Amino acid sequence: MALVVLYHVWLGRVSGGVDVFLMVSAFLMTGQFVARHRRGERTHLLRHWLHVFRRLLPAAAVTIAGTVIAAVIFLPATRWGDVLREGAASLGYVENWLLQSDAVDYYAQDHSLASPFQHFWSLSIQGQIFILFPLVFVALGAFARRRGLAYEKVLTVGFAAVFAASFAFSVWFTAADQVQAYFSLPARIWEFALGSLLALAIDRVRIGQGAALVMGWGGVASIVACGLVLDVQGLFPGAIALWPTLSAVAVILAAQHGGRFGVHQVLASKPLRKLGDISYGLYLWHWPVLVIALTWRQRGEAGWLLGTLAILVSVLLAWATIRFVDTPWRAWRWPELRLRNGFAGVAACVLVGVAPIAAVQGSVQTTTSQVEARAAVDNPGAKALDPDYDDKASSTASLIPVAQKVPTDWYGLPKKCSSDLKVPDSLASVCGMNAVAASEAKTIVVVGDSHSEQWMAALEPVAEQRGERVVSLLKGGCIYAPTTKSGNPDCDAFNASVAAYLAANPPGTVFMVGTVAAASSPAETLSPGLDAVVAALTAKGSTVVAVRDNPRFTFNMADCVARNGASSPKCSAPQSSLLAPKNPLADFAAAHRQHFVQIDMTDLLCPGGVCHGVIGNTYVYLDDNHVTRTYSASMATILGQRLSAAGLT
Repeated sequence: MALVVLYHVWLGRVSGGVDVFLMVSAFLMTGQFVARHRRGERTHLLRHWLHVFRRLLPAAAVTIAGTVIAAVIFLPATRWGDVLREGAASLGYVENWLLQSDAVDYYAQDHSLASPFQHFWSLSIQGQIFILFPLVFVALGAFARRRGLAYEKVLTVGFAAVFAASFAFSVWFTAADQVQAYFSLPARIWEFALGSLLALAIDRVRIGQGAALVMGWGGVASIVACGLVLDVQGLFPGAIALWPTLSAVAVILAAQHGGRFGVHQVLASKPLRKLGDISYGLYLWHWPVLVIALTWRQRGEAGWLLGTLAILVSVLLAWATIRFVDTPWRAWRWPELRLRNGFAGVAACVLVGVAPIAAVQGSVQTTTSQVEARAAVDNPGAKALDPDYDDKASSTASLIPVAQKVPTDWYGLPKKCSSDLKVPDSLASVCGMNAVAASEAKTIVVVGDSHSEQWMAALEPVAEQRGERVVSLLKGGCIYAPTTKSGNPDCDAFNASVAAYLAANPPGTVFMVGTVAAASSPAETLSPGLDAVVAALTAKGSTVVAVRDNPRFTFNMADCVARNGASSPKCSAPQSSLLAPKNPLADFAAAHRQHFVQIDMTDLLCPGGVCHGVIGNTYVYLDDNHVTRTYSASMATILGQRLSAAGLT
């Protein structure tokens, strides 16, 4: 675990140490079950699970509670929602599932943007294995008794099969989708199965002292070097994860036969034993300390000074947690006396973690209700830019959405597409629509990526008022450019399907974003292949509405506002530094007068030539480049007016 900490803090790399940790945990667990079987003891599953989690949860719950409290103190309020969500997932040992659903890149270099609970993915997988593997031990034990077979041989065959199946799946899944595979339980089970196989074989393996010396020292060197020598990004947890896990196998085997010069003599030395005593706490604390420190200091990497301080603070917290929480709790015998005592002990640990999460969540809900009650008066958003607007907002008005909910302030159409739209199966899962039933001529199809999607909060109420149906065919990160190769096969295939659908079922209007802005740069361009897109759509009788892209930034605008305040100059920038001097769509529209309309809403995003993070007491951006649902909705009236002025009624 110390290796994991050093790599995370100072090198920003993956060491392979977690893979070793997973393998060793199964090695120890299997050894316990085998020893219990040899003594003729039966396993009471419920009692076993309570015992395991009673030992794991105290330190974890204290870390979760402490991290939530620290996040409220040191992180911008816009980060709290994710912290609470992932804190709850970590407490429930399902953080890996949540990270999978969020498609988090474990290798992202800027750790200040990471979750302080991201490292709980491995503890979550370990917890899932601690539930699953005992079922396997008991089931295979029952099978062996019924068939009169040797228990340990049955376990060996069973775990060998598990290893082979999981390893093959891991290699395939890592190649297909490494980000998802990294947090996948099925793609990780082989590492645990390897530990179980080692525990079953270790008593039967005989190694000469010379070979053991080489294996032991070579194994340690191999583990340390793994993250330095290998570029593991895009490879773990596939076949390359055999490097650290087999290296650990070599070290464990060598420890049985290494003699006085074996590496085990060093690993068993007093300083390393002391470090081992707090290793669990050190793993728990190092990541939230690092992430919170980086976010608080607004840095992307630690460096030697901040990194050293983070490690020292982590060691201190780890020692205190083990000394004053973990050790006394383990020594307390009362929870072991009865099942109900065990349940009470586990429940008490869970309560420690839940309490601050619930308290913060309750406070956020109360604040939200209070703010929303005055939103119609205090938070006009883009309406405040109308010279005729009668501003009655309180001078102490809060911003909307409340900061904790800004990152999720996103809009999606309320219904799945109906069968009369004839959407193919390849698009059915992403197709959304509003509640208006209308003909093709009165249908607006929104295509493209999230920058098209964000405008639906403004477009949908306009369309509904006019009796028009809105249909969305969108894919994140996928600009609608079916005649241009994007470098992403999934995106290209998706765009091809959308293009084929629009050709076969031409709607009255297609809505899209027509330019692409660059982050904190005026290098704005037309969307790739826009000329071909417009030609194909208008040839089928559709009118194309292209809206100019919004400014993009190199920093999280919502975090900036939450940290520095709505009026801070840090949270605004000149339009000239963010968008092209002249709207690229203007000349394009002049050359495409038939069935093409360009809409420019920049004056509502950058009034007076300055792009702000807050307008009309409303957060404009939820991150570094997406407009909030709330602010987008506040532009609906003006968007409707501009569509009408362009002849779209």
